Amino acid sequence: MSDYKIMIVDDELDILDLLEKSLIIEGFDNIIKIDNGLSAVSSCRELQPDMIILDVMLPELDGYEVCKRIREFSHCPILFLSSKNDELDKILGLAVGGDDYVTKPFSPKEVAFRVKAQLRRTEYRQRPPKAQPLTVGALNIDPEGCRVTKDGKEIELTAREFEILQYMAQNIGRVISRERLYETVWGEDSFGCDNTIMVHIRHLREKIESNPASPEYLITMKGLGYKLVNPYEK
Repeated sequence: MSDYKIMIVDDELDILDLLEKSLIIEGFDNIIKIDNGLSAVSSCRELQPDMIILDVMLPELDGYEVCKRIREFSHCPILFLSSKNDELDKILGLAVGGDDYVTKPFSPKEVAFRVKAQLRRTEYRQRPPKAQPLTVGALNIDPEGCRVTKDGKEIELTAREFEILQYMAQNIGRVISRERLYETVWGEDSFGCDNTIMVHIRHLREKIESNPASPEYLITMKGLGYKLVNPYEK
């Protein structure tokens, strides 16, 4: 684990120190501590961390804006920390590009293990098993290169969106429940997963569908889940 570079962004020095100690105990020794939003963006661009733990309430730029700016040049996992326990805040964190969300007060050990889980997934995505490209209508999904094209034009997907689409394509025509989708892609228990899945499905539709309001590929099966279909075979 020591090769990974972890950036912690929080304006509370006690929390920075607490998380640093917890991560060191778990085997991480390359820790970057940042105490404001603007520095987080510039430091991320310069240092290219493998993982970011990002507080929501920051001086100069809040965590959501920091995340949006970082997503313009980096796809490293971002775990939000927040004193807000409102569901809408969690949804906003995921919508702007976050990968996980922990509310304060938190267990430093839990945060460290969530960091490990995110890094394991990133490592898996970087070394995917060999697989043949999948074609669904005008969509071409390349598991080896983690690329998606539609009518020959590349579509920029987040890592999570790619995993969802790939899994749905591997199960084309089958109805996949939200719970099964979450447990497979996120690798966690599906309790309370509905809004997380809905946010990611909406963003995925905005990228692959000609008309996201009337999807042809990613169909909602009311009360059951979702199904990926080939619109050319209707």
